[in-house]
Amino acid sequence: MDYLSIKQLSEKWGISKRRIQTLCSTGRIPGAKKVGYSWIIPDDAEKPVDARIKSGKYLKNKRCSEASE
Repeated sequence: MDYLSIKQLSEKWGISKRRIQTLCSTGRIPGAKKVGYSWIIPDDAEKPVDARIKSGKYLKNKRCSEASE
């Protein structure tokens, strides 16, 4: 199995190196392993779906305001 570095993967997927580090550390990229200070990621790894909130509306705040009504 071949592995890619974070830099190679950021160029392949078009996202920042820091974002890939975050995805690796939270376990969102299957097969990613930390070797020393570096991450190695399988070259056949799939790009995970972006689960961050993009609308600017936080569900927690919405639920709190609905509960108070």
